[in-house]
Amino acid sequence: MKNSIIVFLFLLTSFSFAQEVDSTFVVIDSTIVDSAEVTFDKNDIQNTSALVAFYERLYQLEQTKQGNLNIVHIGDSHIQADLFTARMRNKMQDAFGNAGFGFTFPYSVAKTNNSAPVRFTASGDFQSVRNLYADNTKPVGLSGIALETKSNNFSIQLEVKDPKYHFTSLKIITPQNTDLFDVSVSSKNTIIETKVPKRVTHKVKPGEVLGGIADKYNVSLKALKKANGLKSDMIRDGKTLTIPSKKTQPRFVTKTTFLPIDLNTKLLSHDYFSDKTLDKITIIANQNTNDYALNGLILENNSAGIIYSGIGVNGAKCADYNKFPLFFEQLPALQPDLIVISLGTNESFDKQTADQYFSQLDQMIASIKFKTPLATILVTTPPPSVLHRKYTNTFIVDYAQKIKSRAHTTGYAVWDLFEVFGGNKNIFKNAAKGLMARDKVHYSKIGYEKQADLFFEAFLQSYELYKSTK
Repeated sequence: MKNSIIVFLFLLTSFSFAQEVDSTFVVIDSTIVDSAEVTFDKNDIQNTSALVAFYERLYQLEQTKQGNLNIVHIGDSHIQADLFTARMRNKMQDAFGNAGFGFTFPYSVAKTNNSAPVRFTASGDFQSVRNLYADNTKPVGLSGIALETKSNNFSIQLEVKDPKYHFTSLKIITPQNTDLFDVSVSSKNTIIETKVPKRVTHKVKPGEVLGGIADKYNVSLKALKKANGLKSDMIRDGKTLTIPSKKTQPRFVTKTTFLPIDLNTKLLSHDYFSDKTLDKITIIANQNTNDYALNGLILENNSAGIIYSGIGVNGAKCADYNKFPLFFEQLPALQPDLIVISLGTNESFDKQTADQYFSQLDQMIASIKFKTPLATILVTTPPPSVLHRKYTNTFIVDYAQKIKSRAHTTGYAVWDLFEVFGGNKNIFKNAAKGLMARDKVHYSKIGYEKQADLFFEAFLQSYELYKSTK
């Protein structure tokens, strides 16, 4: 018996590549769900020796209930949208403790999407550009998106909707760690009285003439006609006239002044630590500068556990991250213990060969290891998808093989999402189960969450095996 399911995904894009979407929103996409079971086989992590250092730190966290571990997940649109990562964050923190939300960015201010419980509103004029299209003069750093303004008359409000991600620690990431912003957790309102021209009106009664009305208010006929845009002295009953007046009346305006707090200057960020839990802050301009660029924020709390940060850019490829050294220079601000890389689908739309793809991936891994030598690395293969909505995507088949074959020599673990989801032969079955969007490139919300469930299952199985050897 077939059931109907609502699958949500909207792709707003002006580009030819299906993955290069500027937004992922929730809309109705009707899909018939097949009753046949979909099995997910061979769900394990390969080359787990690359994760031993992370497993040991996780084991110590479990034993002592002290400190935190940082996982950083880098990818494209499904990571920017915080679908896969939100599910992983919840599962990891339910199992090992919640030490905070981690990395966040004002995506809405940059006019792009993100579904995380951290909400941003702003006043002021901002410009933004993704690492796909930015030239190397742009301050593209940890977020993969440059957000800039030259006006100091702005404010960015951050509010955390989910109480479990309220925070006590805030870190601000800027190019070269320049002191560009002030932070406020309180404000005061001042009522300012100003004088404005008093508006006097007159509704024309039957029998009244324009000259008589002018005499009544002691104004000239010429001035009265000019104030009302009249060409003649004719006036109809019931018309409301504006009477020229030199009188003034008070107007009261409420001005909000944000009260900046002191920030601690660290090597890679400007930090604020609060004695009480916060759910909102306001970012304003440091008045001592003229050019402003924000690369991201980090939210943490005082609890022991996991911080799971997602960094994604719609349409991104390894090469797009590699273009900007600032990305790797700022990565240590997150103090990553484990870095997960999920890229490759967009490279296939560029028809990159496996060697071309891996060359960029290898460069990315080398840059990560150079800047964060204590971090372990796990690479996920791209999931099954079609090419340009109708062709078999053989490129990602080759990418998956290349990723696995180089894992030992390059020193990273692998989760083979392509194989776990059944490869290209299972695409239409996965789509029929409501796990994929209509383009059969992106996945649905439940599809990304299923990927995260399987990833966590494979991770936990691998970690439990590690603990059994101790």
